[in-house]
Amino acid sequence: MRKFVFFGGKGGVGKTTLSAAYALKCAREGLETLVVSTDPAHSTSDVFDQQFGDDPTAVAGEENLHAMEVDPDTEVERHLMETKRAMGDQVSSAMVNEIDRQIEMAHQTPGAYESALMDRFIEVMRESEEFDRVVFDTSPTGGTLRLLSLPDLLEGWIDRLAHKRERSIDLYEKAAIGNNEPRRVMDGDPILARLRTRKERFEFAGEALRERAAFFLVVNPDELSVRETRRAVEQLDSYGLDVRGLAVNRLTPEPEPHEEGRGARFLRDRVETERKRLRELREEFDEPVVAEIATRVAEVKGDFLGEVAEELDIGVAPEADA
Repeated sequence: MRKFVFFGGKGGVGKTTLSAAYALKCAREGLETLVVSTDPAHSTSDVFDQQFGDDPTAVAGEENLHAMEVDPDTEVERHLMETKRAMGDQVSSAMVNEIDRQIEMAHQTPGAYESALMDRFIEVMRESEEFDRVVFDTSPTGGTLRLLSLPDLLEGWIDRLAHKRERSIDLYEKAAIGNNEPRRVMDGDPILARLRTRKERFEFAGEALRERAAFFLVVNPDELSVRETRRAVEQLDSYGLDVRGLAVNRLTPEPEPHEEGRGARFLRDRVETERKRLRELREEFDEPVVAEIATRVAEVKGDFLGEVAEELDIGVAPEADA
């Protein structure tokens, strides 16, 4: 298995449960493992009955296992402040207020949320040398796909910005000192330096996601979840990302043959409907079904989490990067 493993899917299908279970499985096989939640619900703390923050923290009672929870709102605010500081250092004092206003407006536009999360996302991947496996409990499908599409989109955008910045510096210098003097402003231009740094970060993210990451989609056995999963697979494939399998969660247990009554009839009808969805997943998707997890009577934590970990047919042993 690749170093970075992502569990995605429609909101509420059980991504936190399965990402935590897989992280537990990896840790119990001896891999130094980090599970990262980027979901605003922050259910990872509930799964392990332990509070986690923005830095990796050892999970109590488990060797080799760490967890962290990234707060999206905090990341957006931090991204806003860092951008303000960077721009404030590069413009005149008379323009600072106007720049701040423009930046705050930009952070309210579509994509700002994903851009801020992507910065933290990249930091986690780049600073993960101490871990053999990093498991991401991602946000719901739509937000995740926008997040993962950012590297390609922003690389081209930054290239165009850098080209325009270089052109503007060139024209400014020609107007100011002519063609006969050596021009050195471009070499130390802070805006160009920042753009190039951003480009390098997104190039790293694109390479890591395509060559060192594996994706699993969590799906419930109902029509809406299956449809969402189909769209997610197509989009992930279009980004060149490696979708390894489908984990089916919250299957209804079948009643005993001797059981009758309204409840038993309901369960049998529900089981039959879910079997149709399972057949659809097995026959119409290229990706294999790697787990069939039955609904538990209580929250999946403690011993239940260990049981789910054993039911995941997902490899643990590290594999070479692509």
